[in-house]
Amino acid sequence: MATTMINSTIAGLNSTTTYSTVFEEVSKYNVHLNIAEKLWASWYLWMQNDVLATGLMSFVMHEVVYFGRSIPWMIVDAIPYLNKYKLQNQKVPTWREQWECAALVLLSHCTVELPQIWLFHPIASYFGMEYGVPFPSLGKMAMQIAIFFVMEDAWHYWFHRALHYGPLYRAIHKLHHTYSAPFGLAAEYASPIEVMLLGFGIVGSPIIWVCLTHDLHLLTMYAWIILRLFQAIDAHSGYDFPFSLRHILPFWAGADHHDLHHEKFIGNYASSFRWWDYCLDTEAGLEASKKRREKKLAEIRAKKAQ
Repeated sequence: MATTMINSTIAGLNSTTTYSTVFEEVSKYNVHLNIAEKLWASWYLWMQNDVLATGLMSFVMHEVVYFGRSIPWMIVDAIPYLNKYKLQNQKVPTWREQWECAALVLLSHCTVELPQIWLFHPIASYFGMEYGVPFPSLGKMAMQIAIFFVMEDAWHYWFHRALHYGPLYRAIHKLHHTYSAPFGLAAEYASPIEVMLLGFGIVGSPIIWVCLTHDLHLLTMYAWIILRLFQAIDAHSGYDFPFSLRHILPFWAGADHHDLHHEKFIGNYASSFRWWDYCLDTEAGLEASKKRREKKLAEIRAKKAQ
């Protein structure tokens, strides 16, 4: 890794050295690094096991972001005034429902997602992922994350749509539709098979990218995961505020898009964007149904007129 370039004095630190001591040494000899880069390099040097260091950091990051982002939505559900922004305001989840959901999600994180998190480092590193310092530029990170959003959205659309096929729905996807009015914590409330299948779009997109380009940094992966978790949790929040992103970016799916999917149990299969459902005529809701009906009637009239 790139941190091997850090002053050789650091390499002599023994296993009893504290993290703060490593950080002091890294800071002393590497003034060109910013504070985040020094903290990052110190972590890997202190751990002395790159796979373990990435695995622990990745799991903790995932849990902090997932539950940290879900808590504000739990608070929103507890404020009656904000109920006017809830898409299905007659269905507010109870505290018991939310805690039961959280327990199953946490179990899934520890049993299903943890092995995938642990395997990511050796697999991605094999194909050329970097995880040293300095960090990549913000411009490069933004470009790659935008590509990952597009790649994952395509994967999610087709496999999510397939999971609504009768036998697959009953065997795999039905659990996720336990709540017809979703809430933030329910974003990853799903069967182990679904977690692995749809999760591949999230983790697999960067792996495919690094296979093709040999240009990916672990920090970019973390930024992508954080943004994707925010998107998934917000899409399941059940709330559509005037400042929600979909009012700024019309092609952004948002909570209104996915809430209809849970309410109607069909249509609106994409995760982040609206174009797949629009182009393939799988939009959910009364307006979309009306358009399809009018289109069908027009086709029937055209045939009669021939």
